[in-house]
Formats: sequence, structure tokens, C-alpha cells
Amino acid sequence: MSRIVVILNPAARGEKAKTLWEKVRRLSEDALVRITTEAGEARELAQQAVQHGCEIVVAAGGDGTVNEVVNGISGSGVALGLLPIGTMNVFAAELGIPANNLRKCWEIIEAGNVREVDLPVANRHSFVQLAGIGFDAQIVQETSRDFRKNFGPLSYLVTATQIASRKPPNLIVEANGKQKKGSFVLIGNGRYYGGPFVLFNDAKVDDGKLDVLIFKNLGYLDIVRYLSGIVFGKHVDMHDVEYFQTKKVVVRGAAENLVEVPVEVDGEVIGKLPVTFRMSHRKLKVVSPEME
Repeated sequence: MSRIVVILNPAARGEKAKTLWEKVRRLSEDALVRITTEAGEARELAQQAVQHGCEIVVAAGGDGTVNEVVNGISGSGVALGLLPIGTMNVFAAELGIPANNLRKCWEIIEAGNVREVDLPVANRHSFVQLAGIGFDAQIVQETSRDFRKNFGPLSYLVTATQIASRKPPNLIVEANGKQKKGSFVLIGNGRYYGGPFVLFNDAKVDDGKLDVLIFKNLGYLDIVRYLSGIVFGKHVDMHDVEYFQTKKVVVRGAAENLVEVPVEVDGEVIGKLPVTFRMSHRKLKVVSPEME
């Protein structure tokens, strides 16, 4: 098998899949390109690449594709490469890898500069950038793939307005020997969330810490306040937002909740509460630009 295996998710660009495949193929004449046809296949292809001794597995898609590939190579020592061509490419942005510039991305991969970053785990599922419990995960769960393809990030906003009219769940967060309460929780490995917005001010992808944000309320006006605070970088100063760092955090639903509370990582729902988050310090190798 080739030293580099590219796992391409053509769904990242819908009907342009053939053109996209041709572009990737021209970039990577010496690499093996594998195309996914269904959800979950990227993980299986990544595992196969590891078994056949490849050195770099490239995730060509969005954050969901990256997550699948990471779970396929986790613990193997094989490096992750990135071709950020999906709807959301937050992890690539975190590492300074330019989206929509395949040539530059491939030059980074061929240069082979490997950086060791943290690998957080939710129960037994690894992720690279962000996890959400409650409101955030509910939006992901209720926004169909077709809706996302057609409307991009706007699709999430439409779903969010519908969910905001419901009674929020009560969440219990246990970390650093303390118990806290909130309506929804975000867990970060890097600074960014959903694109260019810095959500976790102190986060670093290799500091061995989980960054945790607890939002206490969830009415329409609260959401507007939170979004405004995030845009202007003032959300951590709000009286009903709590931000801290930890190596382990447990989130569970309160007994009075009437519905199960979903959990998402890197934009994909992986299950329901309860969930335990742990940090594996610098356990993922990523091919990235050289740090200045």
C-alpha cells in the first residue's frame, strides 16, 4: 500500500464529487485515494490503511470525515493529514491549514511536518475539536444531511430557533471535585467553534486540558445574548456562563428531565447522557504547517 492514503468524502461537495475526485487524484499521483459511499466507512478505510502499514492517512472532507478517520487511526501512531473541503473545517483552521486551497494543503502533507496534539475522548469515542451536550447536540441531531448540504451553516440556525422554544434540560457537570448545573455544555480542545469564532479563550490543542463552557439559561433572549457575546468575545464575562479547564469532566442529566439528552462530537451525534470526557495528552500525530 502507498505511504499516503487519502480518504475522500464526496458528499462534502455533493454533485461536484467527480470533479473533486479528479482534483485530489492529480494532487496525489503517488497516493492511494479511497472514496467513501456511506457514513462510518471512513473509519473502516482508515483502519485498513493502518493495517497495511501506511504512514499518513489524509481526511479529505469536513470535520465529520476527520472525526471518522481519527477514530480509525487512534492509538496506531499513524499521522493524520487534512484536505479541508467540507462544509465545516474548524480543526484545519485551528492548525492553520487553509481551506479551499488543495495545492497548498497537499504541499503541507508532502512536507511531512508532524505535530503531536491532544486527543480528547467522550466515553470511548475520540474527537479533535469540540463536543456539545444539550442545545448544540440537539441542533446537530435534528438538522438533516440534505438540509445541511443545501443551506450550509444557515441550516443550523433554522433548527436552533425551533429548539429554543422548548424547555431546556437540566444538566449536572462534575469536574475538579465540584458539581455545577447548566442548560447546555460545550467541551473544547481548540479555540474555535463553528468557524471563525473564538469560544475557548485559553485553549491550546496540546496543553493536556479540556476547556469547558457551561451556559446556565436557554431562552430566546439568552441565546441572542450568548451569540452576541461570542461574536464580540465577551461571553466568558457573562454572569450565567462559566468557563474552566480540567482533565476530566462528567456530564449527566438531572432526574427530572423528560427527554434523553444527546451528545455530539465534531458535528456528529454519538449517543446520549451520561458522558465522561477525558484528555489523552499529545496522543494524535497531525501533519501541519511548521510552527513559527
